[in-house]
Amino acid sequence: MEKTIDESIQGAALSQTSKTTNSRNLYLESYGCAMNFSDSEIVASILANEGFNTTQNIEDADLVLVNTCSIREKAELTVRKRLEKFNAIKKHKPHLKVGVLGCMAERLKSKLLEEEKIVDMVVGPDAYKDLPNLIREVDAGRGAVNVVLSKEETYADIAPIRLQTNGVSALVSITRGCDNMCTFCVVPFTRGRERSRNPQSILEEVANLCKQGYKEITLLGQNVDSYLWYGGGLKKDFSKATEMQKATAVDFSKLLEMVAKAQPEMRIRFSTSNPQDMTLQVIKTMAKYDNICNHIHLPVQSGSNRILKEMNRLHSIEEYFELIDNIRKILPNCAISQDMISGFPTETEEDHLATLAALEYVKYDFGYMYLYSERPGTMAARKLDDDVPKEIKQRRLAEIIALQREHCKYRTLAHVGNIEEVLIEGTSKKSEAHWMGRNSQNTVVVFPKEHYQVGDFVMVKINECTSATLLGSALGYRKK
Repeated sequence: MEKTIDESIQGAALSQTSKTTNSRNLYLESYGCAMNFSDSEIVASILANEGFNTTQNIEDADLVLVNTCSIREKAELTVRKRLEKFNAIKKHKPHLKVGVLGCMAERLKSKLLEEEKIVDMVVGPDAYKDLPNLIREVDAGRGAVNVVLSKEETYADIAPIRLQTNGVSALVSITRGCDNMCTFCVVPFTRGRERSRNPQSILEEVANLCKQGYKEITLLGQNVDSYLWYGGGLKKDFSKATEMQKATAVDFSKLLEMVAKAQPEMRIRFSTSNPQDMTLQVIKTMAKYDNICNHIHLPVQSGSNRILKEMNRLHSIEEYFELIDNIRKILPNCAISQDMISGFPTETEEDHLATLAALEYVKYDFGYMYLYSERPGTMAARKLDDDVPKEIKQRRLAEIIALQREHCKYRTLAHVGNIEEVLIEGTSKKSEAHWMGRNSQNTVVVFPKEHYQVGDFVMVKINECTSATLLGSALGYRKK
């Protein structure tokens, strides 16, 4: 999604002024996955009703909230360094309150209050509606913690405040939690069981975004292909549903079609998919509607069946390749991206070569690649020794990244000479005279500004490329 092919943790100070007259300032910083950024918009909305404006200037803040990620050790170290920065500010601004939100809060709970002396509040991903009460506890001079995981919460009844928005693209959360229990992953422990959001509330949110002028939405979940609405309840309890509930249930392919039909002028993306849960019907639905973008993020993690089994990935590499083949057959122009872990416990050179072979087989358009990072509490941390030396992990990761770069260039070259629809998102980072947007495959396209504006759909002739960017010239607006 928003990552580069190099390992990175993303954080941003987000700002949005509430329509109400508020008297306190909130500085909100987010790290990690798109779900965290989406959650931050929920938090901003809740606190706007409690008298907080958001600010992008930390010196103006009365409350600092850091929405955290626990997927890798590096993410948590980044947050701890940021808390040191806030501590320095707090020394000359003693009334400043600091809270930690998200997955790191859920994982460490009250330990954060003890370890990080400046933290006043610790709030897990399912407890954001309790923020007003927690802030009152903090204002009274008491530390506040709420990290209780919910079996039902989806925040469907809260209209997010769109933060640091370009006014073009927006995130729409459709599920929360994950049931898959991959041995390397903390998400099931920090975000709980899978639960899906009422499709009607999703359609209403997308309709409101369309009215506000947004041109593209991303349907978001830890595992969107597990989306299942049958009137409420956890996915694992679907077997207990009535026959009527089962007959009228909405799975992800149906939801995707409902959104595509309801807003034919809006581009639709989704993330993230799990290979074991993605169905051919989803791919066929994508092929049926032109406004569903031709990009699937399909994490594989390893090319070795032995390692996939150790990871508790419930598919083989052959089954994964079969899914890839079906995508290529049904959607020939579909971009496919990956997640890959280097140096998982017990990984041998043979396993690593199988991963390189998988990269060669698929030739992904882009990917997100990481060193294995042991996360406390996961099955891998409890059952497997982190036995691959760091220098070997780093060498293998470098080989994976180098091969992926070759494939990025291979895939971008295939666009040269095409005429492609591009949604303008903003000014190019490298040139004030050029626009930057993305095509259906989620590849960045840069072209001269001329008379076009942010939010326009423009047909662009692709003239040349780098390994990650397409360069072209505009031919005119898209035809409706």
